[in-house]
Amino acid sequence: MPDPQNPEDRADAPDDAPESAPETAAERRRRRAQFLRELHEAKALRDRVQPRRARAARMRQAMRMRTFRW
Repeated sequence: MPDPQNPEDRADAPDDAPESAPETAAERRRRRAQFLRELHEAKALRDRVQPRRARAARMRQAMRMRTFRW
């Protein structure tokens, strides 16, 4: 059974990042940009493989934009 006090046994700690070094803002922005790129790619893939659902989503978004009031 893993020991929660032992840092080598913790499942949530990545092996390549030391816990003592805080993440810099540039590293955070780089990780966020990578995540957003992958998310956009996944959404584009989903739209390609499910064209009917993508079209319905576009129609719903267009309806929301038409009925938006200031």
